[in-house]
Amino acid sequence: MNPSEVLRIVDAIHRDKRIAKEIVFVGIEAAIATAVRRQYGDEAVVKIQVNRETGEITGSCNDEPIATSELAERIGAQNAKQVMIQKIREAERDAIFDENYSQINQLVSGSVDKIEGSNVIISLPGVVAILPRSERIPGESFRIGDRIRAVVTDVVKKGNRVNVMLSRIRPSFVQKLFEQEIPEIQDAIIETKGVSREPGCRTKIAVYSSDQRVDCVGACIGMRGNRIKNITDELNNERIDVVPWNADLQIYIQEALKPAIIEEVILCSMLGRAIVLVKQDNRSLAIGRRGQNVRLASRLVGWDIEIMTREDLEDLLEKAVEGYMLIEGITNDIADRLVGEGFLSFDDLSIIEPDDLVQIGEITMDQAVSIIQQAEEFAQKEEDFKLQPRANEDENKSQEENVEDE
Repeated sequence: MNPSEVLRIVDAIHRDKRIAKEIVFVGIEAAIATAVRRQYGDEAVVKIQVNRETGEITGSCNDEPIATSELAERIGAQNAKQVMIQKIREAERDAIFDENYSQINQLVSGSVDKIEGSNVIISLPGVVAILPRSERIPGESFRIGDRIRAVVTDVVKKGNRVNVMLSRIRPSFVQKLFEQEIPEIQDAIIETKGVSREPGCRTKIAVYSSDQRVDCVGACIGMRGNRIKNITDELNNERIDVVPWNADLQIYIQEALKPAIIEEVILCSMLGRAIVLVKQDNRSLAIGRRGQNVRLASRLVGWDIEIMTREDLEDLLEKAVEGYMLIEGITNDIADRLVGEGFLSFDDLSIIEPDDLVQIGEITMDQAVSIIQQAEEFAQKEEDFKLQPRANEDENKSQEENVEDE
């Protein structure tokens, strides 16, 4: 292989495969070194250098120089070619991997190339991607040639190929759609603060405007809902609640639970819990169908949210104080302080940090540990009591089945 031929090959691969020239040079050096070892033995210390300017190949074996003519004569041309092809393929794979790895969590667009079992194979620029059934929105289906958008979740090397994994169910997919569809987000006037999602059903997305003159919710919905419609169409008609983000957590929680009307939000910081008080006729609306509204709101704000009426709370507080008085070491004053911090059950008290209990109750560490242990025991008894009717029901059902079999 003459020097000019080496430079020609490197330049051609660089242009055709979009691989950096240095990677190609390193691949050629590795290929020749492998071929030399097959002549001198695997234990030989072989060093090969290709001059980046002239293409001239020099080398040494066990620190002894190898003449250029000897390299040409003794190296099996076919072996060198095979190894070189392998190295170039690896370099091409690595270049594709690096290019696509930077796309993780980014929105990509391609066309459906084929359907393989439960996987949709999508053609992207320079690579083929996989959209598994588990990452598709429930109820959606695709045909060959369909245009599709998704977010990249992972990039994996598999042999000489690169597999790009996609998803349409991640919260980041909705966020990226908003970034693409809403000009104010692209211009950094509006910022997405968080997304909670149950794919195919409902999404809540929190947005914030740095310009008080811009209505962040209105801008995302658009005139007559045209902007949000583009996104819901992409999501197979998934419902989207656009929530105005607020640094005041109490206001933020109220916004996240809309359309329910909230009376009061009580924050229990030690437990990361928010007790939300509503009137009875708003309770089911705040909770949502199968608990969906409160569940999504909790994920969005990052706090556990409990919906109850004021009467429910008063009843719960009374029962909590009565229950705590059964624990040795807890006084009326300590019980009041505990419920004031939001600890409303034995289960709550069983997970309190001893240091926090010492501070709340102004007691010793030994007393705190004892109280927590007793709370764990009471919590377990309550759990066993709840499970007992179910166990009896299962036992009775089993007996009835045995009688039928006889």
